[in-house]
Amino acid sequence: MTDKYLSRSDFQVAYNELEVGPNKLNAMLALSDRDGQNSGDLSGIAIAIKDNIEAVGLPASAGSRALTAEVKSDAPIVTHLLNAGAQLVGSTNLSEWANIRSTHSTSGWSAVGGLVGNPWALDRSAGGSSAGSGAAVAAGLVSVAIGTETDGSIVCPASLNGVVGLKPTVGSVSSTGIVPVSLTQDTAGPIAVDVSLAARTFAVIANQPDLLTDLAAASEMPKNLRIGVATNWLTEHAATDAVFERAIKLLEPLVQGIADCDVPAADAEIGEAEWVALMAELQTDLDTYLKTRRPDNPHKSLAEIHAFNLQDELELKHFGQECFDDAIISGGRSSETYKQARNRAHNWAKEIHTKAFGDFDLLVAPTYGPAWKSDLALGDRFVGGAVTSPAAIAGTPLLCLPMGLVDGLPVGLTIAGPANSELQLLALGLQLEKVLGTRRVEDGFKPEFRLPIRG
Repeated sequence: MTDKYLSRSDFQVAYNELEVGPNKLNAMLALSDRDGQNSGDLSGIAIAIKDNIEAVGLPASAGSRALTAEVKSDAPIVTHLLNAGAQLVGSTNLSEWANIRSTHSTSGWSAVGGLVGNPWALDRSAGGSSAGSGAAVAAGLVSVAIGTETDGSIVCPASLNGVVGLKPTVGSVSSTGIVPVSLTQDTAGPIAVDVSLAARTFAVIANQPDLLTDLAAASEMPKNLRIGVATNWLTEHAATDAVFERAIKLLEPLVQGIADCDVPAADAEIGEAEWVALMAELQTDLDTYLKTRRPDNPHKSLAEIHAFNLQDELELKHFGQECFDDAIISGGRSSETYKQARNRAHNWAKEIHTKAFGDFDLLVAPTYGPAWKSDLALGDRFVGGAVTSPAAIAGTPLLCLPMGLVDGLPVGLTIAGPANSELQLLALGLQLEKVLGTRRVEDGFKPEFRLPIRG
């Protein structure tokens, strides 16, 4: 069934309403008129991809004015989408360089696309780094868009925009043709109006056609699941955590058992270890990518991108490139400092997962608090997000779905699982979204497009 999902013609109508004029959403960065074949699991469904994913006719700019050379081939995930019948309507705006250029960046802003608005309230953040993908789905431009995640970049915009986001197991979806941050943590995944479409899209881009058959047969699976409530991953935002408590009460009858799980959040030491490792991987992985993007690409290293930014009139207008500074002097993946940092962070995440998933099948936690006001001067001011780092470092999957509203803004619940547990996540997500009553399609859980206000 595709009749409930948006087609290219629906996109064109919505685009004229939302992306033109002074209060435009800025979710879309570039447009495409490519349609896939006439049959397939996504036949007739309009889809957008984050603009760090290569597709012929789209810039794959990562939001940077430095990536001006047009790409000449499709990333494998784009080929899969078109082969499944998707209608590729364009690429979405994003936090520039997937939010890995500055420690003071503003989520959703790029030099190419400007600042993405949150359709629930245009002065609020659409999250990052897949901001445009989340906003486009929430606003009704498309029913599904592709995002990428290194640490939180799918589940954050899903949570803040009130839609579903699936961050797959690292390696289950090809990373070829995607501008990298860290090949040990990067993955592409769907942001969609409901869990069903997220599942269909994941099955396509991961080239796992049997997943949908298995999911249809797994309707009773949640009754056998043991769920751990990650109490140390609460947001400490009282209203959000109260919505999460109500969601847990709705979850209890769906599963075999549910209990608190004492898993730690990342402390400063682990955060520093992850950071050191990411900077080294950024230096090596991005340099490798830039050298192979295409022969006439004018910038073939991170150092050359750094130099370009210093001369460009717009790139450093709102924030700097401290991350690039750190990456350039990191020594890359071959340095002993990198190896020690990566091992320290990975061992921590592995220990958490070994303990937690010995007692429980899946964990649940709130994702983030409600969307903060976008601030190009001071950057992001978010609360929550503790659920993302262990999965990011370990390369394991997350599924975020909307659980309710706080002051008229959506907040999300995330289900975390061990590697390759997408079937379990999706089976539970299908049941949970029914009782939460927050599906974008059937339940009308959608934004009111509140214009900017004071306070």
